[in-house]
Amino acid sequence: MNTRPADVRWMKLALSLGRRGMGRTWPNPAVGCVIVKNGRVMGRGWTQDNGRPHAETVALAQAGSQAKGATAYVTLEPCAHQGKTPPCAEAFVRAGIARVVTAMTDPDPRVTGKGHGLLRKNGVKVETGCLNKDAGQDHMGFALRTEIGRPLVTLKLASSFDGRIATASGESKWITGGQSRRYVHHLRSTHDAVMVGAGTVRADDPGLSLHDAKTTDRPVRVFCDTRLSVDPACRLGRTARVTPVWVCHGPDAPETAIKSWQNTGAKLLPCALDQNARLQITDVLKTLAQQGLTRVFCEGGGQMAASLLQAGVVDRLIGYTAGLSLGASGMASVGELGIAKLAEHPRFDLCETRQIGGDVLHIWQRSVA
Repeated sequence: MNTRPADVRWMKLALSLGRRGMGRTWPNPAVGCVIVKNGRVMGRGWTQDNGRPHAETVALAQAGSQAKGATAYVTLEPCAHQGKTPPCAEAFVRAGIARVVTAMTDPDPRVTGKGHGLLRKNGVKVETGCLNKDAGQDHMGFALRTEIGRPLVTLKLASSFDGRIATASGESKWITGGQSRRYVHHLRSTHDAVMVGAGTVRADDPGLSLHDAKTTDRPVRVFCDTRLSVDPACRLGRTARVTPVWVCHGPDAPETAIKSWQNTGAKLLPCALDQNARLQITDVLKTLAQQGLTRVFCEGGGQMAASLLQAGVVDRLIGYTAGLSLGASGMASVGELGIAKLAEHPRFDLCETRQIGGDVLHIWQRSVA
């Protein structure tokens, strides 16, 4: 595609709109759409909560009759299959859209190429690939769930300068500052679920909720507990009927513990064990994907971080580094990896660094080489 500057401008707007739906649209992708005519925006939209209505539907409703002869910029190929709503590609045709510019083809086999094909068959000019890499980042979770059956995984580590998450006595509140913690809540809001290990639940009794949120039903709060040893009277158990709590556990968890957690309103998800009789993290992620999740934000602790890194399923690594050192007796941010050779350790490419309050934020992406 020979991308025009105007196309890039409008696609950037569509991408920014789509990001407003991140963490709110699963199992659907968070799509953005802008309808432009004679250099003016006639309609714009993003996929709404729980995946309906689609971004294209919202934008077309705003544009009304002005959609005729206009160009639609969409961050993902418009759907061509009949789901709970009619296909968006057909809606474009009915509205008289003259040209459609998309960032990427939909990886869903029900759609792949069919949306573009339907548009072309009906005389709509179609151009694809505008800001494809940017859209690929935004839709990575949807693509991973569709293509390999697991969600995107973001691993967050907040540690001292020497990589410790707590003192030898277990004290960890607070290593990083208030601005960093507030930004973590923003990151949580852009994911479908927040996940921690049982050790973190026992040690910190976290709520894993969003501060100052207008809604209480997201993100889903997930924790992994092989034997369901966490007391259901913890904060997650007490609030499971307000904000969803999913518990991933082993197949041999005691029936009494299963019933106790079910009584809290939590959803129980049995998962396979690995050779060490711990939850197999790849099966945990597969199970979460089967429930519809596309983006999971993992906050700890050290054993879960190690399991994710060992399995090679961390797509994004977000680190917060505070200006203090806790020494060798402090608790490491990542547990034992069991990897001897340096060349075999997982590598990430640095994407961004910036100061947040008194801390340093660094964001890394899985290396593709």
